[in-house]
Amino acid sequence: MATTYSNDVLTMLQKTETVAAATTLTAADSGKVYILDAAAGATITLPALADGLRFRFVVGAAFATTNWVIASAEGDNINGIIADMGSTVAGVPAAGEDQINFVNSAETIGDYVDLICDYGNSQWLVSGMCTANGGITATDPS
Repeated sequence: MATTYSNDVLTMLQKTETVAAATTLTAADSGKVYILDAAAGATITLPALADGLRFRFVVGAAFATTNWVIASAEGDNINGIIADMGSTVAGVPAAGEDQINFVNSAETIGDYVDLICDYGNSQWLVSGMCTANGGITATDPS
């Protein structure tokens, strides 16, 4: 039997957009890689859950004053893991969190997270990697 390969990931990785200020994404923004590129972080709000949505966020420049925050529109629905290369801990677990934070004092250019909508289970699945201990955190501030 022949194996069929999908180029969805390759297609996703070909679309990039630089973000330098607070942004609210829509479903039409799905499939892009967002390069975080500003001296001060801001909040990027994900769209409401919908089947097939996916986003990647990558640190493109060091930021010094505030975190970049990726926030769920619904809250309490980000689940997954972020590999933390600067720690003896296996990773940062995300369970029912509201947001992902690229931390201003610990970020490294190239740190990233992927968020994929699992619409059937009403959640965002996160995976990612950071170089420094605490470079990316998952929190529920409410």
